[in-house]
Amino acid sequence: MFTLDLDDLRALVTQTTGRPPLRIDPMPGGASTRKFYRVGLDGSPGSAVAMFVPDLAKSDEIVKDAKPRRWPFLEVQELLIARGIRVPSLIADGTGNGWTLVEDLGDDTVAEHLLRHPHRKAIVYETAVRDLARAQLRLAVLPDDSVVCTRAFDYDLLRWELDHFREWGLDALDRPLDAGDRAEFDAISDRLARRIASFPRGFVHRDYQSRNLMVVRGTDASIDLAWVDFQDSLMGPSVYDLVALLNDSYQTFDRAFVERRLAEYAEEKQLGSDERALLVRHFDLVTVQRKLKDAGRFVFIDRVKKDSSYLKFVDPTLHKVRVSLDRLIDDPDMARLRRVLQHVLS
Repeated sequence: MFTLDLDDLRALVTQTTGRPPLRIDPMPGGASTRKFYRVGLDGSPGSAVAMFVPDLAKSDEIVKDAKPRRWPFLEVQELLIARGIRVPSLIADGTGNGWTLVEDLGDDTVAEHLLRHPHRKAIVYETAVRDLARAQLRLAVLPDDSVVCTRAFDYDLLRWELDHFREWGLDALDRPLDAGDRAEFDAISDRLARRIASFPRGFVHRDYQSRNLMVVRGTDASIDLAWVDFQDSLMGPSVYDLVALLNDSYQTFDRAFVERRLAEYAEEKQLGSDERALLVRHFDLVTVQRKLKDAGRFVFIDRVKKDSSYLKFVDPTLHKVRVSLDRLIDDPDMARLRRVLQHVLS
């Protein structure tokens, strides 16, 4: 277990730049256990972002690759840079003491940018989906020994996430299923996890959403975005990151907006008409799985990590599940799931 020691960070900055930091200011860190600091530098570039990871080994999810290796953040960062994807550059590797020092991209996430420039929503999201499509093409072939290839949205992980929803999104909120509905939920979850696990796999950022995309340049005519929080990248359905982006729990879009963005993604990847129809179908199926997990996760963060700030997103997230289930009403399993969860989706 790493112990947070700012003296280690000061030493890293001094060793790297030749001068001690001018200041070290805490930054928001989201729901993870990672800690972030903005570091003032004496000289160009003027500032950097330090990330501290308290315990790389501990996880409450299923982890299959337990062998020691380089920090996934650094490994994936190198991969993305090599493939021409904009991410923060590395300034210093202090992982022996739990630290990395990276380029400071500022605080202008997509979420923050749209609060100030709501009229740019279409161009921001068109850029995000086209960036994603191009990135997936560039990442279509990965090194066999890449950390990304050691983990996947396989049956075990997808099924665990649905159980996570049942435990925290239902049982913990005193709205459990009766015995019959519990058995049906488990059976449907089993089949849904197997279906999604069978989709063709490629590189997945895993949390490609408005808080993890930085606006590094923005005008009414064009937007440049950079990726952050990519250390958990893994193999999974190509549609997964589209679901994270276009069914983002922190944003609201009407279906017409979503379908325009799906069309832009399909155009960028040069998908045929049959592939486009399958894309939309898979988008709704993965939405059901991902958003159920997210709803449960928000409650887990409140109850276990003592951070209640995510609770306000539980109902909007479940609404996204309902919308997709209603679109999948011709699917017997999804129709039954809609009935089983009607007490939380209505």
